[in-house]
Amino acid sequence: MSDAELVLRSTRVITPEGTRAATVTVSAGTITAVLPYDAEVPGAARVEDLGDHVLLPGLVDTHVHVNDPGRTEWEGFWTATRAAAAGGITTLIDMPLNSLPPTTTVENLRVKQRVAADKAHIDVGFWGGALPDNVKDLRPLHDAGVFGFKAFLSPSGVDEFPHLDQDRLARSLAETAGFDGLLIVHAEDPHHLAVAPQHGGPKYADFLASRPRDAEDTAIANLIAQARRLGARVHILHLSSSDALPLIAAARAEGVRVTVETCPHYLTLTAEEVPDGASEFKCCPPIREAANQDLLWQALADGTIDCVVTDHSPSTADLKTADFATAWGGISGLQLSLPAVWTEARERGHGLEDVVRWMSTRTAALAGLGTRKGAIAAGHDADFAVLAPDETFTVDPAGLQHRNRVTAYAGKTLHGVVKSTWLRGERIFEDGEFTEPKGRLLTRPQ
Repeated sequence: MSDAELVLRSTRVITPEGTRAATVTVSAGTITAVLPYDAEVPGAARVEDLGDHVLLPGLVDTHVHVNDPGRTEWEGFWTATRAAAAGGITTLIDMPLNSLPPTTTVENLRVKQRVAADKAHIDVGFWGGALPDNVKDLRPLHDAGVFGFKAFLSPSGVDEFPHLDQDRLARSLAETAGFDGLLIVHAEDPHHLAVAPQHGGPKYADFLASRPRDAEDTAIANLIAQARRLGARVHILHLSSSDALPLIAAARAEGVRVTVETCPHYLTLTAEEVPDGASEFKCCPPIREAANQDLLWQALADGTIDCVVTDHSPSTADLKTADFATAWGGISGLQLSLPAVWTEARERGHGLEDVVRWMSTRTAALAGLGTRKGAIAAGHDADFAVLAPDETFTVDPAGLQHRNRVTAYAGKTLHGVVKSTWLRGERIFEDGEFTEPKGRLLTRPQ
């Protein structure tokens, strides 16, 4: 380690082999070695002694709506990536919709990349979008470096991003299967949604009834059937319905290439606690009952659910009306995802190694970044979060970094304070202070 420029030392370092006291050496933004805690340090290296704070790999969030350009009053790369850095996230993959233009052509991708280039406090990559009329654009987007393609099976909520019917889904899957691309899917069936009761108004129970589990279950069943028939790779976004878990497990056992994520709000919030009129809790699919949540945690533990991502989907506060039918659906979670998940995980007997696996290692693998991100190991980027796991804080919306400080976690006491965040060996966040943007724009590894 004679060429080490930076040495980080902690009594608790989360590595692929487990948690241990260790010394981590860094050179040119890359981890060069993970050594015993008492390893000799070269005199020229800068040493950061973290004491008993936990050193974990920076989180990788593969489901973020930055909304930039076009809806920057909702969010933007500057604010979203600051919120991410404050939450220990060092890489995010931006969703293709809610920005104008959507990321559905190479030209639109270039627009978004230009906008993000000088605003990213963390590393940023991009998903493409699969629309009814852009099958011809999928291969060029893949070649341009998007990480995969998002599709909706029911209306997306914005006119410029229409959903795929089953025929158009098959065409998109056939195309992506031809180059082994990944289709990531918002799976709710439009026919089940159309016949569900639609009362509107402030009652959460009415909203929950309008987005029934069988809408998710049917859409997932149809997606799996198409993926099986076409040999395509698919990923189920923001799973909320635990009823779909046996279907997913069975498909995977048969060799269908399907992965699945869930989100912090499904794991930490329950339908029973949502006040009427509190549309900061609205998302689609919805937050469901406590019994459903228990089964999601069980699926995380047994590996049926692969990973946990935020689905950070902000809007301006005025769109969060008291009417659940008309309020914007989306929960802003970038800054709070790690402490929210850790708070619930520790209560359920999980350790930080589990949280790292769900929110860093497996998300990096999903995006094809597993050789550089998601682990404290030699050869990986020196991306770190430093966490005080036993410290608590009460969520004050005024302390949030995302543009519109609306949060379903207001007033909640959470465990886990992010002390600092590091990107390629440079500290980008510490104790509420940020450096200038140091993030890079990522493309899918070839």
